[in-house]
Amino acid sequence: MSKPHESEEILLAVENVTLSFGGVHAIRGVSFDIRRGEIRAIIGPNGAGKTSMLNVINGFYQPQKGTITYKGRQRAKMRPYDAAATGIARTFQNVALFKGMTTLDNIMSGRTLQMKRGFLWQLIRFGPALNEEIVHRRRVEEIIDFLEIEAIRKTPVGKLPYGLQKRVELGRALAMEPDLLLLDEPMAGMNLEEKEDMCRFILDVREEFGTTIALIEHDMGVVMDISDRVVVLDHGERIADGTPDEVRADQDVIDAYLGVSH
Repeated sequence: MSKPHESEEILLAVENVTLSFGGVHAIRGVSFDIRRGEIRAIIGPNGAGKTSMLNVINGFYQPQKGTITYKGRQRAKMRPYDAAATGIARTFQNVALFKGMTTLDNIMSGRTLQMKRGFLWQLIRFGPALNEEIVHRRRVEEIIDFLEIEAIRKTPVGKLPYGLQKRVELGRALAMEPDLLLLDEPMAGMNLEEKEDMCRFILDVREEFGTTIALIEHDMGVVMDISDRVVVLDHGERIADGTPDEVRADQDVIDAYLGVSH
């Protein structure tokens, strides 16, 4: 049986996407694809257009040119809510959590799109709504166990160290049961031990859930270790695309980003 990341099926294709803000080009005619089940890294120096590209994929920005094809359908304009409803989840460069809420409640908020009962049913927490909540809470507890954060399940996330907040944010994204998980610098600000833990969780998410992952990351050791393919942006343009070994040896990448041959 083939592993999830061996699939050749294209889950999402970016074709000739251009995004401008006034006269400033954030992305210039970029094309690449993401295969189902792979870990796809997007790298480049600061200002290369990496986060802007994730914002285009999940609907925060609408490109002036180009198309996004997702699950075989060319997308029209899409808002973040619509992207989430079709299976795209996102974490952010700066942690975006409800700081006064507990770990459990933050992850539970990721189940919103899975809830079928209306708002009034949820308020009274009776009958079908209560039964549904029990099912969702069981799923959230499974995610908490998976991420090994049982000890902080009742802790307000604002009191947690940064590395654990990043893990909670990952848990909230997983609670959406995404087909495509977008991670914007998931290891930023972490120490070595925290990075090792996050790498392990990202690999486990792919292997255990079959989730396709696209991530922006500046730590080249991490990128080369866990990615199946890497696309490199520089000044909004794609300058390389291939396996980690191919990208590492590409002279344009060395000149623009890595600085020296590895």
